[in-house]
Amino acid sequence: MELESRLEALSEKARTHREALATEEAAKNALVMPFLQALGYDVFNPAEVIPEFTADVGTKKGEKVDYAICVEGEIAMLIECKPVNQELSLKHASQLYRYFSVTDAKFAILTNGAQFKFYSDLEASNRMDQKPFYEFDLCKLRKTDYRNLAKFQKVGFDVDAIVETAESLQMEGAVIKALEAELTEPSADFVRLIASKVVDGRLTPGSKSAISRHIPNAFRAILRDRLNDRLSSAIDEGSDEEPASSSEIETTPDELEGFQLVRAICSDIVDPSRIHMRDAKSYCAILLDDNNRKPLARMWFNSETARYVGTFDEDKVETKHPVQNVVEIYKHKAAIIDRLQSMLAE
Repeated sequence: MELESRLEALSEKARTHREALATEEAAKNALVMPFLQALGYDVFNPAEVIPEFTADVGTKKGEKVDYAICVEGEIAMLIECKPVNQELSLKHASQLYRYFSVTDAKFAILTNGAQFKFYSDLEASNRMDQKPFYEFDLCKLRKTDYRNLAKFQKVGFDVDAIVETAESLQMEGAVIKALEAELTEPSADFVRLIASKVVDGRLTPGSKSAISRHIPNAFRAILRDRLNDRLSSAIDEGSDEEPASSSEIETTPDELEGFQLVRAICSDIVDPSRIHMRDAKSYCAILLDDNNRKPLARMWFNSETARYVGTFDEDKVETKHPVQNVVEIYKHKAAIIDRLQSMLAE
């Protein structure tokens, strides 16, 4: 079973039984251990998943963290668990912070079974950061969570690759928080930046105040209009795309590259500007004239273990072709061109 399917099943369990998991042991048995199994770790192998891991730290003797995860015989991750109803805070997991500096672990996880917070030592070597570089809610999994968690699987566990991802996630999180703060309560600098683009002449206190009030409203309007456009288009054109919130859909670099490849394939026949892309939860569609009734191809790239490119015949019947990488889309150039020419002839 694929990682995505295992996590979806575990997410359903978390939503169904969360209120019944009042103790730490209940959270560990019902959610944390199955989560580790989903990542490919043998929770019944004490050489791989060490429960009640102990290492003396200075004057602190006999303290324990709930699990130490070993990869190829080396401690890779430390995990501290709390009850589901307890707020996750490092002040309640001081032993996790101390153990990080006296083991070879590069990653630490603080969890209550439903929420997971991932830490590393991005700010100071061998010293656990105060803030997580990544966190997710098992009850509210996002598309990006499947990709992020795939890196922590036992098979293919690569410390350097995960650290690189951690640095990227940490920066992205900081940018998101900064933007959220500006859009909730715009700073003077941000107001001046926007004002410089919309106000001619001197910026008065009145215009600054007006712009400051309009920034949050304008941002919400942009999100609302984009979501409405997507839903309206799906309804008007009889789309079979899955309706989803913008937070559930993320267009990946591979999907963007695939779109450009299909656009290049079609460029000898039609103006490239007529080739459009629309992303959905399950697949990314490439369309002629941005019309869902005119699909050229689909990229099914969301699974961690299998990828497909879908092509269409003249009756709009889709055939999925397995691919190892984006470039293999070129193998299906003839089918894409045939589909394009049949639509142009209609």
